[in-house]
Amino acid sequence: MRIERLPLRIPFLVAIASACMLLAGCSPFVVLNAAAPGKGFSRQTDIAYGALPRQMLDVYLPDTAARRPLPVVVFFYGGAWEGGSRDDYRFVGASLAARGVMTVIADYRVYPEVVFPTFIEDAALALTWAQRNAARLGGNPKRLFVMGHSAGAHIAAMLAMNKDYLSAAQGDPDAVAGLIGLAGPYDFLPLKSRKLKKIFGDPAPRTTQPIDYVTAHAPPALLITGAGDTTVDPGNSRRLAAALTAAGRIVESQIYPDVSHGRLVGAFSPPLARGVPVLEDVIKFIESYDDKTVSVRARS
Repeated sequence: MRIERLPLRIPFLVAIASACMLLAGCSPFVVLNAAAPGKGFSRQTDIAYGALPRQMLDVYLPDTAARRPLPVVVFFYGGAWEGGSRDDYRFVGASLAARGVMTVIADYRVYPEVVFPTFIEDAALALTWAQRNAARLGGNPKRLFVMGHSAGAHIAAMLAMNKDYLSAAQGDPDAVAGLIGLAGPYDFLPLKSRKLKKIFGDPAPRTTQPIDYVTAHAPPALLITGAGDTTVDPGNSRRLAAALTAAGRIVESQIYPDVSHGRLVGAFSPPLARGVPVLEDVIKFIESYDDKTVSVRARS
């Protein structure tokens, strides 16, 4: 494990990062991470939650001791279940931690190394690690939220809706205080992509779909998507929200006009935040569930 305190960013870095977007081959993650908050938190990196190379996570810890114990978010990034890196999403961890949320960002195994459901099993191990270690790090295990973007939102929703994964990982299946899904595929059969058929099966069974696990015991959910998303049909979020409502569960939905798939998660970084209040909506949702509210929800 390595511990680092991120350096203070300076204002002109945003301008430099914005210029980088115009250069061929410049990674958008370089831009987003360069302009992310650089103070008010520290980062612990390269923490193993399992024995395999991709079973690693980073933790972003707010400096604000007065608000502890802190709410906790475990975030899973997207990448079509075949790519991604926790280091690319430092801007998400930094932005949430700067607002007082302890944030865990985990890697997980992806295709072609593994297929469904192995990446969800990895994520369950990471979430179990957070359950067991949150209090030691100043977090509140009773206010633990699972969050993801794109394929990561699919993984997060499966963990929130299907308690078998956390049980198999020897975690507490009732410990998820809420689901935060960003542009997630929750109801996406039948498959058309050859690669997705290899990942989920051909034909893919309904057991791959988070929407099929909605019950009267599902945790509260915040589902955010962009009307301009051409990568994951916004209808996925609408259908999951409808299923949760029909089951009598708490669900908040946000559809941002003209916002694309990548812009939605990119808006956690200041250069792309204008007009896309994803960070504010996430913080508001988290803050609406204190210990008392979570306890009432658990008994319902």
